[in-house]
Amino acid sequence: MSTYFSSKLLKKFLIAGTALLIVVFLSTGVYWVITRSFDQSYSMLDCLYMTVVTISTIGYSEIIDLSGHSFGRIFTMIIAFTGVGILTYVLSTITAFTVEGELQATFRRRKMEKKINKLKQHFIVCGIGQVGLNIINELNTTGRNCVAITNNEERINRFQERFPDLLYIAGDPTDDAVLKQAEIERAVGLFAAMDDDNKNLVISLSAHQLNPGIKVVASCHNALNAKKIKKAGANAVVSPTLIGGLRMASEMIRPTVVSFLDTMLRDTNKNLRIEETPLLEKFEGKQLKDLNLKQFKDTLLLAIRTKMGWKYSPEETYVISKDNSLIIMTTPQQRVAIEKYITQGK
Repeated sequence: MSTYFSSKLLKKFLIAGTALLIVVFLSTGVYWVITRSFDQSYSMLDCLYMTVVTISTIGYSEIIDLSGHSFGRIFTMIIAFTGVGILTYVLSTITAFTVEGELQATFRRRKMEKKINKLKQHFIVCGIGQVGLNIINELNTTGRNCVAITNNEERINRFQERFPDLLYIAGDPTDDAVLKQAEIERAVGLFAAMDDDNKNLVISLSAHQLNPGIKVVASCHNALNAKKIKKAGANAVVSPTLIGGLRMASEMIRPTVVSFLDTMLRDTNKNLRIEETPLLEKFEGKQLKDLNLKQFKDTLLLAIRTKMGWKYSPEETYVISKDNSLIIMTTPQQRVAIEKYITQGK
């Protein structure tokens, strides 16, 4: 259920509930005042009981004898109509909260499944703990389609609050059937970001069995398990603790570089990233200047990856070889434009 939908219904329920309580307490007080002039004494509990019986339309005989008391009977009729109306509104709001919420969740789930079924060249994130959420945030920021998988309801709620429009599957990422629901056969990459190294190992193995061409990056919390996870099928294994240690060291010995990278990653106006763009075979033998990368003003060519290693700050006369990849600093929008330009010539 969406936050807007639930808060709107909750507001209606609180208003109706407050009105009902006011009617109950006010009516109880009025009955108590009326009965002060009666020969028979009535307690506050009797007055409350009379109010509840009247509002709920249970139909018991009058607890307070109002025969011969016109005002008391008129007042009883007023609270009967008012109370029943408010009580009906409260019950209808509760019903709407339950039924409409479930219907909305069902429709949202079906809509999400249809979107997932249409995905291709997307990424799958298994596990949405702190590591997984950061992965999803980066993919979302750079405009890459992804599907998250987890069987932790608490984390699903946290995920929906932070990424209300992104796709997810509630299930066990180690289950092949769940990976197939995420259209792993058409996915380009998978992140095994579970808190358990054994699960990351199983996910890496399953991913390559279901899609031999998929790239798998796995998280490893115990350095002793890194080789095992890589042998199971992970193309790369990343240790969050190692990365954290390197970051702390960099903050101490190269703070300006860290500040530059942080600004580059967190600038909401630019969102600059260092990206890798493979070159197609049709560019083999051509010079770098033939790509006309200067038309992309927010893009800086840093290096070219070759079979022999790296070619930093390549000159425009550099001859492109097979399997070369461009290493560029650019915005997410221009990355998409460059990839489209390279693949489609547009």
